[in-house]
Amino acid sequence: MMFSNSMTLWAGALLILSISLWSTTALGDGAEDCCLTTSDRHIPRRVVTTFTIQTGDGACRVPATIFVTKKGLKLCAPFPSENNWVSKLIDQILAPQKPKKSKGKKQKHQ
Repeated sequence: MMFSNSMTLWAGALLILSISLWSTTALGDGAEDCCLTTSDRHIPRRVVTTFTIQTGDGACRVPATIFVTKKGLKLCAPFPSENNWVSKLIDQILAPQKPKKSKGKKQKHQ
């Protein structure tokens, strides 16, 4: 009987320890999703949906612009002040969208 109680106590302690370690890792300041390097390769506007700026402060040490594509890929480009095409792409993303023209033929009204 004594063996069973001590095993239950150890199992409970192990469970509490594992839950506390998991919650600290999952909710704490764990690994950041950062750009470690940037690329000067131009990114077409048609594939980009949004962007974020990585300032280089905190856990992410490299200043960068993170462009997110329609497929959810994150592309690391230079900081806007370091590259002109990055600034232009950001301006295009922030510009109001123009309504698309219909491509069909106009029908004649009788």
